[in-house]
Amino acid sequence: MNKLKIADDIIPALLVDSRFRICRHILLFIIISVITLNFIWYIPEKYTVNFSMLYGWIIYMLVFVGAIYANLYIFVPYLLLKNRLLLYLLSLIFMVFLTLFCILFVQQYFFKINNMVETEKQVLSIDILNISSAIVAFSLLFMGTTAFFLLKNWITYNQHIDELESATLNSELKILKSQINPHFLFNMLNNANIMVDEDPDTASEILTKLEDMLRYQIDDSSKDKVSLSADIQFLTRFLDLEKTRRDYFGYTISEEGNIGAIEVPPLLFIPFVENAVKHNSDSDNASYVHLHFNVDHGCLYFICENSKPKKPEERAVGGLGLINIRRRLDLLYGKNYALEINITDSTYTVNLQLNLL
Repeated sequence: MNKLKIADDIIPALLVDSRFRICRHILLFIIISVITLNFIWYIPEKYTVNFSMLYGWIIYMLVFVGAIYANLYIFVPYLLLKNRLLLYLLSLIFMVFLTLFCILFVQQYFFKINNMVETEKQVLSIDILNISSAIVAFSLLFMGTTAFFLLKNWITYNQHIDELESATLNSELKILKSQINPHFLFNMLNNANIMVDEDPDTASEILTKLEDMLRYQIDDSSKDKVSLSADIQFLTRFLDLEKTRRDYFGYTISEEGNIGAIEVPPLLFIPFVENAVKHNSDSDNASYVHLHFNVDHGCLYFICENSKPKKPEERAVGGLGLINIRRRLDLLYGKNYALEINITDSTYTVNLQLNLL
């Protein structure tokens, strides 16, 4: 699997990465050089290669190079990709005739093919052989370079789309986190404000705990991942604040599995816990919130259960907080999570399963 992934990374890089641009051009130049050497291969054995023939071969090769690069940097981007198919085909035909003219010119003035053979039939035979091989080579090079350009363009386009999707995803996640955090902080500051007049010592304790929570938000919540233990500690402080404010409130947090080795997006569970605290307030009867974390076989199971007051307020299951958390879970985990909400007469329970693999 890793070898396949490495291959998937290397092949696109070789095709589009600017670091390999020179290597790609050198490879193309070598291929053209080898193909155009057929001129020298077909020289009768009694003749040796001289400088005039080498000059002819260089001219022939340069015509090939010019045609191929014209296709890569002019015909394909400005004609084929602009849906000017007729002009593109006419341009290819023109380059074919230019190449054929070059073959005949080089044969006559540099190779002096008439002096190498004894009959017109032999001249015609060599002309046909060189022209047919040139057309085949030219066609293969044109199709190959055109396919290469289109593949390179497709890979670059898909990379650009991936970058845009990643930027959009990060932007949307930041927006969702910014919607969660101010809501939570407002509730905490409001709690402290209420206690200032009723019990200054308690208010001071609340503000001290709130300071620790704010430090966590500033230092850790901006990260992509935090340790699950740190997030649980944050929830513990949050519930401590609530217990300080309310006489008949209790909570438990239990853990199973290797919690310390797990990392999760910051503040992932606070909307559930905040929602549980908000809707279980009962001034006349005991209320509770129970949290349970379990790591088992590559999955993290989170349960948040809270009591319901005997005279419950109307509770919008699809409120802003839960809408945000569902959207955030969709962005972060895709189909690798399951969220279930169960409501009874006395309890409200959230079951969340995250696939960590």
